[in-house]
Amino acid sequence: MPVVGRLRDVVDALDLPDDWAAYLNLDTGEVITVSGEERRMVERNVPEDDLPDWQREALPRVREALDSDRFVPLPDRFKVHEWGIMERFSVERTDPQRNQLLDAIHGPGAFRRFKQAIRRLGIEEEWHRYRDSALEEIAKEWLEAHGLAYE
Repeated sequence: MPVVGRLRDVVDALDLPDDWAAYLNLDTGEVITVSGEERRMVERNVPEDDLPDWQREALPRVREALDSDRFVPLPDRFKVHEWGIMERFSVERTDPQRNQLLDAIHGPGAFRRFKQAIRRLGIEEEWHRYRDSALEEIAKEWLEAHGLAYE
């Protein structure tokens, strides 16, 4: 069974900004992150001579991650489903926190209102621990589903 370098690397890669993706190298266990801009450059075959040095150095690794069958895409934001994590955290709280958090996560602006609510309630650190634990579980399940061991 291939071994991934560190579970923490996979967990961190699940928390990327929109328009980014992460790939796991099945041979080395290295996690490669790819921005949307880098992906578009590879898709358009942008000549490397037209790029600054830092992009010229990164592009071959990005191309390999996108084109090689030795790289597996990690779960994206839709599979991580952060709203569901926020809902579970909210449901596990006691009243009146539960009701305030559940109200915050419904309707437009749910993520912003949730962040405001956890700050107002003084439970930001608890939320970040809960979220980190949830991302770790998602990473473990994904690795195990792909038959990959982790440290």
